Amino acid sequence: MKHDKLIAEASVLINAPVDRVWRALTTPEMIRKYLMGTEVTCEWKPGSPITFEGEYQGRKYKDKGEIKKIEPPRTLQMTYWSSMGGKVDKPENYNLVTYDLAPVEGMAKLTVTQDNVATENEKEHAAGNWKMVLAKLRTVMEQE
Repeated sequence: MKHDKLIAEASVLINAPVDRVWRALTTPEMIRKYLMGTEVTCEWKPGSPITFEGEYQGRKYKDKGEIKKIEPPRTLQMTYWSSMGGKVDKPENYNLVTYDLAPVEGMAKLTVTQDNVATENEKEHAAGNWKMVLAKLRTVMEQE
């Protein structure tokens, strides 16, 4: 897989310990709370398939990928293909999504990067989506 295209990035500071944020990234019940009701299925080990199913704006979707790296509570990396992205399901159309967690003054800093982004427009769109998801995650984490 060649990844010489653009990279979308977003980060958030969450007033919660890193290990709690990690649990939110890898627990389907928690993911549902900040990812628009998405049902995630995964065994959470390298090589495990991961699927994201749900409905968005009246359209059903089933996105998928594979866990590439999982190093609790710091790094979660997976390939990702969106059924709604308009691209054919083949390896060169998958993104590599990396979640990096780091402690910062008693809080958790979560940075998400998504590679293999084709255009500036797609980069802005992806970064905007991630900012929305991370803001929702922060809200969920800080209310618990």
